[in-house]
Amino acid sequence: MTRYASISARLLALFLLIMPAAAAAGDIDRFAGTFSGDAEFIYEGEVKRRDMSTTIVPTKTGFRLSWTSVSHKDDGRAKSKSYDIFFEPSDRANIYASAMKINVFGKGIPLDPLKGEPFVWARLMNDTLSVFSLMIDQTGEYEMQEFHRTLVDEGLQLDFVRIRDGVPLKEIRTLLRRSD
Repeated sequence: MTRYASISARLLALFLLIMPAAAAAGDIDRFAGTFSGDAEFIYEGEVKRRDMSTTIVPTKTGFRLSWTSVSHKDDGRAKSKSYDIFFEPSDRANIYASAMKINVFGKGIPLDPLKGEPFVWARLMNDTLSVFSLMIDQTGEYEMQEFHRTLVDEGLQLDFVRIRDGVPLKEIRTLLRRSD
Protein backbone atom coordinates (compact mmCIF):
# COMPACT_ATOMS: atom_id res chain seq x y z
CA MET A 1 0.00 0.00 0.00
CA THR A 2 1.40 3.40 -0.91
CA ARG A 3 1.75 6.17 1.61
CA TYR A 4 -1.13 8.12 0.00
CA ALA A 5 -3.39 5.08 -0.13
CA SER A 6 -2.69 4.49 3.56
CA ILE A 7 -3.58 8.10 4.40
CA SER A 8 -6.73 7.88 2.25
CA ALA A 9 -7.77 4.67 4.00
CA ARG A 10 -7.27 6.30 7.39
CA LEU A 11 -9.27 9.37 6.38
CA LEU A 12 -12.07 7.16 5.07
CA ALA A 13 -12.10 5.16 8.32
CA LEU A 14 -12.19 8.39 10.34
CA PHE A 15 -15.04 9.73 8.20
CA LEU A 16 -17.02 6.52 8.69
CA LEU A 17 -16.53 6.77 12.46
CA ILE A 18 -17.63 10.41 12.58
CA MET A 19 -20.49 10.14 10.06
CA PRO A 20 -23.01 8.26 12.30
CA ALA A 21 -22.58 10.81 15.11
CA ALA A 22 -23.02 13.71 12.69
CA ALA A 23 -26.10 12.11 11.14
CA ALA A 24 -27.59 11.46 14.56
CA ALA A 25 -26.93 15.05 15.63
CA GLY A 26 -28.78 16.25 12.53
CA ASP A 27 -31.73 14.01 13.36
CA ILE A 28 -31.92 15.39 16.90
CA ASP A 29 -32.07 18.91 15.46
CA ARG A 30 -35.55 18.11 14.13
CA PHE A 31 -36.75 17.70 17.74
CA ALA A 32 -35.22 20.96 18.98
CA GLY A 33 -37.61 23.31 20.72
CA THR A 34 -40.01 23.78 23.60
CA PHE A 35 -43.35 22.00 23.65
CA SER A 36 -46.21 22.16 26.16
CA GLY A 37 -49.69 20.82 26.73
CA ASP A 38 -51.94 19.13 29.24
CA ALA A 39 -53.36 15.66 29.69
CA GLU A 40 -56.34 13.99 31.30
CA PHE A 41 -56.02 10.32 32.18
CA ILE A 42 -57.50 7.75 34.53
CA TYR A 43 -55.32 6.53 37.39
CA GLU A 44 -56.61 4.21 40.11
CA GLY A 45 -60.17 4.82 38.92
CA GLU A 46 -59.96 8.62 39.12
CA VAL A 47 -59.62 11.25 36.40
CA LYS A 48 -56.33 13.11 36.84
CA ARG A 49 -54.96 16.17 35.07
CA ARG A 50 -51.39 17.20 34.32
CA ASP A 51 -49.69 20.12 32.65
CA MET A 52 -46.62 18.96 30.75
CA SER A 53 -43.70 20.60 28.98
CA THR A 54 -40.59 19.38 27.19
CA THR A 55 -37.51 21.21 25.93
CA ILE A 56 -34.97 19.56 23.63
CA VAL A 57 -31.67 21.32 22.90
CA PRO A 58 -28.99 19.80 20.64
CA THR A 59 -25.45 19.97 22.06
CA LYS A 60 -22.05 19.47 20.42
CA THR A 61 -22.11 15.74 21.10
CA GLY A 62 -25.75 14.87 21.78
CA PHE A 63 -28.69 16.69 23.31
CA ARG A 64 -30.21 18.01 26.51
CA LEU A 65 -33.75 16.98 27.41
CA SER A 66 -35.72 18.82 30.09
CA TRP A 67 -39.29 18.15 31.07
CA THR A 68 -41.77 19.17 33.74
CA SER A 69 -45.00 17.55 34.84
CA VAL A 70 -47.45 19.40 37.10
CA SER A 71 -50.09 17.24 38.80
CA HIS A 72 -53.27 18.99 39.93
CA LYS A 73 -54.95 17.74 43.13
CA ASP A 74 -58.70 17.88 43.77
CA ASP A 75 -58.17 20.40 46.59
CA GLY A 76 -56.43 22.87 44.27
CA ARG A 77 -52.85 22.02 45.20
CA ALA A 78 -50.30 21.35 42.47
CA LYS A 79 -47.22 19.13 42.58
CA SER A 80 -44.42 19.75 40.09
CA LYS A 81 -41.61 17.39 39.01
CA SER A 82 -38.82 18.51 36.70
CA TYR A 83 -35.97 16.60 35.07
CA ASP A 84 -32.95 17.78 33.11
CA ILE A 85 -30.74 15.16 31.44
CA PHE A 86 -27.87 15.32 28.98
CA PHE A 87 -27.58 12.49 26.47
CA GLU A 88 -24.51 11.52 24.45
CA PRO A 89 -24.24 9.02 21.59
CA SER A 90 -23.35 5.48 22.61
CA ASP A 91 -21.34 3.06 20.50
CA ARG A 92 -24.65 1.80 19.08
CA ALA A 93 -26.44 3.69 16.32
CA ASN A 94 -29.34 5.90 17.49
CA ILE A 95 -28.95 4.95 21.16
CA TYR A 96 -27.89 7.65 23.60
CA ALA A 97 -26.43 7.21 27.07
CA SER A 98 -27.51 9.57 29.80
CA ALA A 99 -24.79 11.71 31.31
CA MET A 100 -26.33 12.25 34.72
CA LYS A 101 -23.18 11.96 36.82
CA ILE A 102 -19.58 13.07 36.19
CA ASN A 103 -16.86 10.43 36.69
CA VAL A 104 -13.32 11.10 37.98
CA PHE A 105 -12.18 11.88 34.43
CA GLY A 106 -14.84 14.56 33.95
CA LYS A 107 -16.95 12.45 31.58
CA GLY A 108 -20.74 12.27 31.92
CA ILE A 109 -21.94 8.75 32.73
CA PRO A 110 -25.28 7.06 33.57
CA LEU A 111 -26.43 6.48 37.13
CA ASP A 112 -26.34 2.99 38.71
CA PRO A 113 -29.73 1.24 39.13
CA LEU A 114 -28.21 -1.24 41.60
CA LYS A 115 -27.61 1.72 43.93
CA GLY A 116 -31.26 2.75 43.73
CA GLU A 117 -30.57 5.35 41.04
CA PRO A 118 -32.47 5.46 37.73
CA PHE A 119 -30.65 4.08 34.68
CA VAL A 120 -31.74 6.26 31.76
CA TRP A 121 -31.11 5.99 28.02
CA ALA A 122 -32.66 7.35 24.83
CA ARG A 123 -33.37 5.94 21.40
CA LEU A 124 -34.03 7.83 18.18
CA MET A 125 -36.07 5.84 15.68
CA ASN A 126 -37.53 7.65 12.65
CA ASP A 127 -39.79 10.42 14.03
CA THR A 128 -39.80 9.15 17.63
CA LEU A 129 -37.41 10.07 20.42
CA SER A 130 -37.89 7.59 23.27
CA VAL A 131 -36.48 7.84 26.78
CA PHE A 132 -36.40 4.80 29.04
CA SER A 133 -35.80 4.86 32.78
CA LEU A 134 -35.15 1.70 34.81
CA MET A 135 -35.32 1.70 38.61
CA ILE A 136 -34.65 -1.27 40.90
CA ASP A 137 -36.09 -1.15 44.42
CA GLN A 138 -34.69 -2.66 47.65
CA THR A 139 -36.38 -6.02 46.98
CA GLY A 140 -35.00 -6.29 43.43
CA GLU A 141 -38.30 -5.51 41.72
CA TYR A 142 -38.10 -3.08 38.83
CA GLU A 143 -40.03 -0.17 37.46
CA MET A 144 -39.74 1.14 33.91
CA GLN A 145 -40.89 4.48 32.64
CA GLU A 146 -41.10 5.05 28.90
CA PHE A 147 -41.54 8.43 27.26
CA HIS A 148 -42.12 8.29 23.50
CA ARG A 149 -42.10 11.72 21.84
CA THR A 150 -43.12 11.55 18.18
CA LEU A 151 -42.87 14.49 15.79
CA VAL A 152 -46.26 15.44 14.35
CA ASP A 153 -47.38 18.53 12.44
CA GLU A 154 -48.70 20.18 15.63
CA GLY A 155 -45.60 19.44 17.77
CA LEU A 156 -44.86 16.26 19.73
CA GLN A 157 -47.20 13.36 20.45
CA LEU A 158 -46.25 12.16 23.95
CA ASP A 159 -46.97 8.57 24.97
CA PHE A 160 -45.95 7.69 28.53
CA VAL A 161 -46.21 4.35 30.29
CA ARG A 162 -45.08 3.33 33.78
CA ILE A 163 -44.57 -0.42 34.27
CA ARG A 164 -43.79 -2.30 37.48
CA ASP A 165 -42.63 -5.92 37.14
CA GLY A 166 -44.24 -6.20 33.71
CA VAL A 167 -47.61 -4.69 34.68
CA PRO A 168 -48.61 -1.27 33.24
CA LEU A 169 -49.58 1.05 36.11
CA LYS A 170 -50.13 4.34 34.33
CA GLU A 171 -50.50 5.47 30.73
CA ILE A 172 -50.72 9.04 29.47
CA ARG A 173 -51.14 10.20 25.88
CA THR A 174 -51.22 13.85 24.91
CA LEU A 175 -50.17 16.37 22.31
CA LEU A 176 -47.45 18.86 23.24
CA ARG A 177 -47.61 21.90 20.98
CA ARG A 178 -44.51 23.81 19.96
CA SER A 179 -44.34 26.92 22.13
CA ASP A 180 -41.07 28.51 21.09
